[in-house]
Amino acid sequence: MNRPLKLLPIGGRKAGGTADLVPQARLSGPIPWVIAIMVMLTVIAAAGGLSLRKLASVAQNELSGGVTVQIVEARPEVRDRQVKEAVQVLSDLPGVAQVAAVPQAEVDALVEPWLGEEAGQAEIPVPALIDARLAGKVDRNRLEDLRSALRGKVPTARVDAQSTWLKPVFGALSSLQLLALALVLLLGLATAAAVLLATRSALGSNRETIEIVHLLGGTDSQIARIYQRSTAIAAAEGGVAGFAAAVIVVMLLGRQFAGLGAGMISGGSLGWLEWLVLALVPLAGIALATITARLTVLRSLARML
Repeated sequence: MNRPLKLLPIGGRKAGGTADLVPQARLSGPIPWVIAIMVMLTVIAAAGGLSLRKLASVAQNELSGGVTVQIVEARPEVRDRQVKEAVQVLSDLPGVAQVAAVPQAEVDALVEPWLGEEAGQAEIPVPALIDARLAGKVDRNRLEDLRSALRGKVPTARVDAQSTWLKPVFGALSSLQLLALALVLLLGLATAAAVLLATRSALGSNRETIEIVHLLGGTDSQIARIYQRSTAIAAAEGGVAGFAAAVIVVMLLGRQFAGLGAGMISGGSLGWLEWLVLALVPLAGIALATITARLTVLRSLARML
């Protein structure tokens, strides 16, 4: 039966009189850099997924009670009169919290890139828009009630829920979130694989020393702790460097998107809770690398001897 080993003159002597079980061949080389790159990519992917999740949540909350009314009428004077009538009808309905007609100049400016400067003129009529907010979510029954109320005075009115228009966008956002999650998982597997290969290589280069350590009473657990500690140090160095680089990239990207001035995009900015989740990524990377190294050593030693 193996007995605990306190001091062995193998691998050099440290200050204070203690000796190493095996040479401290730290997993330097490419491993800290590999972990740094993996952590950086993982943080960026996770930040993208969290930003998309927050963006979708904010957009759904804002559009859950939104309704858009289109007044399709080519004659400007008739269209203006119907807009006023529609606003009055909607304002008198119960459950309608807010009603506002979108200025025609803003509507013309929105379609000008596609229709040119003739947008809003008689040759190319542009529908008038009315923005309404309902108390609560919009469903099919509430939309039908609005259509029925407008049908008598404004027969050209078309009522649509704003969330309906963005269903394809929400579907795309969900797909991108799943893609970000898949990337995080794949990067975690790649990190574990890199540590596994590096640990096996270090064990192979110290095979003779490890056999002597066993003959002198060293245990598998003692040897595993050495590689576990070395891997933890290398992972910590790489994790800190990778997280710092990722923070810089994420902040630069956030500044670029903020410069677009789009209200919907600004809703995806990361808050303190999202940053707290991102800060857990390097810690998870260190834990993953350390556990992988320990399990790899124990399994390899069980086959070796």
